[in-house]
Amino acid sequence: MRLTGGQFRGRKVKACGLGRSSAHGALRATSSRVREAVFNITGPSLEGDVFVDLYAGTGTMGMEAMSRGAVKVYFNESDPERYRTLAETLEGCGCSAKAGIFNMKADDFINSMQDKGKVADIFYLDPPYDSHELEMILPLIGKSNVLSDGAVVLAEHRSNIQLPDEPGGLVKSKTYKYGETTLSLYRVGK
Repeated sequence: MRLTGGQFRGRKVKACGLGRSSAHGALRATSSRVREAVFNITGPSLEGDVFVDLYAGTGTMGMEAMSRGAVKVYFNESDPERYRTLAETLEGCGCSAKAGIFNMKADDFINSMQDKGKVADIFYLDPPYDSHELEMILPLIGKSNVLSDGAVVLAEHRSNIQLPDEPGGLVKSKTYKYGETTLSLYRVGK
């Protein structure tokens, strides 16, 4: 896979284990079309933003954010083998200085961020499609203190899945469909 924009545009990303299932679900790469859409939604430049790739997998989405100017990217991958591959990839491309790499369950990562007083501007959520993680993690993010003022949460899911409109203080503001994939955009409710 190749990064599609920014400073590292065209750089190849190691994508070991695609389609292979583990206890943490099958690894599925986000298409370049959907990656482009994410950064059209958030804005092509992420200068100064903190980005969280909560279900990092190959790390492509977080590296794309880094390439487009994110000041810090937190990669969280719960599968130990995928985590090790991701850490090697980030070290190999010289990206590790702007990266925080974690090997935790998503809820533990959110709780850890909150305990340490860390906030992010963009949360990207792309768990295994059949995991039902989004129904659990969206309300947790909405009730926590991990979102900066004006932060957005983007959830990638199957188009035939309807996510809640107001999970835990978040409000769905828009959905974007790309064939079998949908991006649901959430903001903090008023």
